[in-house]
Order: sequence, then structure tokens, then C-alpha cells
Amino acid sequence: MLDRHVFNGPTMGTRWSVTAYVPVTVDRSMLQRALQAGVDQVDAHMSNWKADSALMRLNHAPVGEWTSVPADLFDVIAAGLDIGRRSEGAFDIGMGRLVAAWGFGPDGSLTDRRPDTRAVVPAHQMLELDEAGERIRKHGEVTLDLSGIAKGYGVDVLAGMAHAAGIAHFLAAIDGELSARGGKPDGSPWSIALEKPVEGRREAGAVIELIDGAIATSGDYRHFHDVEGQRVSHTMDPRTGLPVENGIASVTVKARCCMDADAWATALMVAGREAGESLAARAGIESLVLLRQ
Repeated sequence: MLDRHVFNGPTMGTRWSVTAYVPVTVDRSMLQRALQAGVDQVDAHMSNWKADSALMRLNHAPVGEWTSVPADLFDVIAAGLDIGRRSEGAFDIGMGRLVAAWGFGPDGSLTDRRPDTRAVVPAHQMLELDEAGERIRKHGEVTLDLSGIAKGYGVDVLAGMAHAAGIAHFLAAIDGELSARGGKPDGSPWSIALEKPVEGRREAGAVIELIDGAIATSGDYRHFHDVEGQRVSHTMDPRTGLPVENGIASVTVKARCCMDADAWATALMVAGREAGESLAARAGIESLVLLRQ
């Protein structure tokens, strides 16, 4: 017998949820605690907002010295660098200084709006990874920011834990990043609303049906600043050192895991319409792009 149950809690400045059809043999209280602990660990390791996170310790580590990092952080950084190479630099986990400079960092202040020519050196050329020792060495000053991939990874953690608990039908989510296992017990898919890119209100523009796999959406209509009457996106373009401004309102990507969907949604958002279509085709990525017209 299966009962529908929603597990949820806080994480990364927002909330996570797992909507599941749970066997009666599963201890729901224990699973709730385990799911919360899972996303808490992701946040503790990968947050730019926690001064003592493992990521921040790596950011503050001296150039040229090896730094040991937790296994999950190592894996996410490795995946981010790989997608950075495959996306020809459109996705770059080394945008931390620019993100903060444009007012999207922990203190929320605009400090420098000039293009940063150092941003043309992608993170995958600045970092050296020692897989056997789970160590990372920086070859130049770089501030890592995993906001374009960590939530997707967090969803994968939730999904993995739900699956390990014996749950065959669930939908795990953190904001616009979601992962589904199976459909509903009656065979119907999970229905996921795709938001219209409208400021100030949440309105469904379409519905995506998902049975197995993950989707993630990157857009400019939730996290932005108004600077001198101009919309400033929280997504940085590594090629210019400036916030993205290319007419794309949002990109939704479907992939095998949510970490990949999250990173590729950002990459295609940065790449722009035509280059993004080519990137998606070469990478075998399913994507839906909404243009601001």
C-alpha cells in the first residue's frame, strides 16, 4: 500500500520538497530527518553565503597550494569544469567575484560594474584536480560560485535518498530544479508547471510531463536588479564580464540528472539563442527557450 506524502524543509535560502508515494513500511519521520540532513550537507559544503563552508575555504586558500575538499564538493566542481569545457566557456563556476560585484553576493551591494577582463580565463583553466586525493589547486586568483549547479546537485541528493529508502514514485524539487522517479502509481506522469517569465507574480504558461529524469530552469525574471532603469540579470556572461543580456527570458533543460540540467540551463542562457541551439544539439540536450519579445 502506498500513501502520498510531502516531505519538505529549508535549504539554500529557499525550500526543498519531495512529493512521494510512500510504502507503509517506510519510517516517515526518519526519512524526513535524513532528507534534511542531506541538503544541509550540500549547503554546508557548497554555499557562498556561509563563511565557513568548504567552498569558501577553498576560495580563500592560497594560489598554488593543494586543498583537500569533501567528496561531494570535488565531484560537483569536476562536473562544473567539464560542462564549462563542453559549453565552450558559457558555463563557468569561476564567476564569484563578478556575481558579488553586481550585487548578487552575500552582502547584496553593487561594488564594481566595469567589465572584468580576467573573466575571460575560464575556471577550467585555473584549477587543477587530483582525483585520487580529492584535492584542488588554484593556478590563479579565482572565486568559485556554484549557484548554477549546486541546487541541481541537491535535488539529485534528495532523489538518491528517496530511491534508497525504497520509494519508486516521487518528485524531488528545490526551486525550479526537479527530478522525477517513475510516474504516479496509476502510470500517469508528474505534471510540472512551466512559469511564464513575468515579474511579481507566478503564472503557469505550460505544463511539462515527466516520468523519469530531471529538469531545471534558468531565467532573468526572479533574481535581478534594477540599475539606473535597466534590468540586470544575476547570470554573468564570462565572455564579457557583464550580466547576460541577449533577449532570452528563460531556458528549461531536461537531462538524466538534475545537476547536469541545472548547469546546462545556465550555459544555454548565457550562450544565446543561435549558439545555444548549436551547443544543445552537440551535447544532446533537450531544451526549451523562451524569448523576451
